[in-house]
Amino acid sequence: MVTSTSLSAHAQSVPARGFAHSAFPFASGTTITVGTEPQGIALTPDGTRAYVANRASNTVSVIDTATDTVTHTIPTGAAPTFVAAGPDGTRMYVSVNTDGLLSVIDTSTNTIVADVAVGAGASVVGVAPDGAHAYVSVQNANLVSVVDTATNAVTGTVPVAGSPIGLAVTPDGARVYVASLFSNTVSVIDTASQTVTATVPVGLTPILVNAAPDGAHVYVTNVGDSTVSVIETGTNTVTATVGVSSQPRLVTVSPDSAHAFVANFEPDTVSVIDAATHTVVENIDVGDGPTCIAFSPGGTYAYVTENASGSVGVMATTVIPDQGSTAGGTRVTITGHHLADATSVRFGTASAAVTANTDTSLTVTAPAGSGAVPVTVTTPGGTGTLGTFYYRPVPALTGISPSAGPVAGSDQEIIITGRNLAGAIDVYFGPRRAVIQKVSDTQLAVRTPAGVGAPVSGAVTITVITPGGRAEGLLYTYAEAPTVTGVTPSAGPTAGGTQVSLTGTALASADQVTFNGSPAAFTVVSDTTLIATAPPSGQEGTFDVTVTTPGGTATGAFTYLPEPAL
Repeated sequence: MVTSTSLSAHAQSVPARGFAHSAFPFASGTTITVGTEPQGIALTPDGTRAYVANRASNTVSVIDTATDTVTHTIPTGAAPTFVAAGPDGTRMYVSVNTDGLLSVIDTSTNTIVADVAVGAGASVVGVAPDGAHAYVSVQNANLVSVVDTATNAVTGTVPVAGSPIGLAVTPDGARVYVASLFSNTVSVIDTASQTVTATVPVGLTPILVNAAPDGAHVYVTNVGDSTVSVIETGTNTVTATVGVSSQPRLVTVSPDSAHAFVANFEPDTVSVIDAATHTVVENIDVGDGPTCIAFSPGGTYAYVTENASGSVGVMATTVIPDQGSTAGGTRVTITGHHLADATSVRFGTASAAVTANTDTSLTVTAPAGSGAVPVTVTTPGGTGTLGTFYYRPVPALTGISPSAGPVAGSDQEIIITGRNLAGAIDVYFGPRRAVIQKVSDTQLAVRTPAGVGAPVSGAVTITVITPGGRAEGLLYTYAEAPTVTGVTPSAGPTAGGTQVSLTGTALASADQVTFNGSPAAFTVVSDTTLIATAPPSGQEGTFDVTVTTPGGTATGAFTYLPEPAL
């Protein structure tokens, strides 16, 4: 559960030891060094430049996308956070969190030409499609500031629910969707009346929000339960909830609205959601601490801010998903130009079946294959290589630790070992989905959040789903929480040695008994009885006797008495 109130604080984590990225080079191979803790990123409408807000270094980096180099560094106020482009590309708008500003950058000179006071905790900025207004979520004041871009002045404020961060303007400019961190809701603002006209319940701790280019859906990342809520804008209702990996940040929808890409800060991946089926079709390895994603205008590249490493990764998105089973059958979208008259598509030397095509997109079914192969498209104009497809072998599972835990779930990290696990999409404990924290080819770290779909006690099968297939065979036991209802005798000497009978329920799987924190030798008699030997105590008084099992802990009381003295 996230407890911090700032996006910057959400973006702090330490990678789990023993995990390394897959050997599969899913990104384009280009990494651009920018400032410290980059968060927001936006491209100019023509796609020639990218502007990156570097929160900890108080700068905005300007990237030439033709050369993937930083050409300018613009000083800002304290904690620049998000960036939005004006529709004609002459202005970029940057929210400056700590100073409570909206900074306006002239893209012809790459200088700040105005600083608009919008309120402390300025978080995310969105610009109306006509460019007339900018909207800024103000986290500390629980409102959205409306800025007239002609005068660079605040002309209105709209109160919203607690701790607003995420904000998105619909493509038609009619509404603004605002994710409020502490209310588990999204507020819908009518831009004509500047009032909230709907409040949509979503997942736990919604943090960021974005609208699909076609305007049909809005996607909300819920950092508290690692899900994405899909809001249908026609009805302002959640029509799907999609599980992703740990600590999701911004979700960005491809220009054709076919896929939603979610930056997962904890496992350093991007989850790709098929917008038609609302399912994750792959997890792509990226750099350290992915936070925000911006697409090139044609949708063939995505730029990912890597908060923990101070960089921007360039990710090819021409072949989605770019991973699949060696048996074939994966549904793949190929994005490019001049594709309408395609006569063949090949994965390596094998032909792929084309199921749909336009001038900018092909849908194909991947043939069987192995390894990394080029994806080529042939048209009357010639043959071009559009990307690479990586065939994944079937995964296998070899171990799990711990192999038991409480029925209600917990935040304890569970390590699953095996082979061919890289790119894992989902992990299930019986019918219950676990959240992926870290992943390598031989290990998965997952958590099962408390209180979400808790099963009955007993053993359940572990299922791991990767692009290469699924693996089962391991068992995990959900244990009932223990209780201690009796401690007999309830007192003994400080010298220890008293044989104590502990009665209660669900005690058979006990792995530790302590008296005031000191471990005690014990014997399991039955599921309702333990015999423990009280250890010595350095002090007199009544203290907790704690029984620990995979299902949790339970306590009773034992009193240490002074020895007789003259």
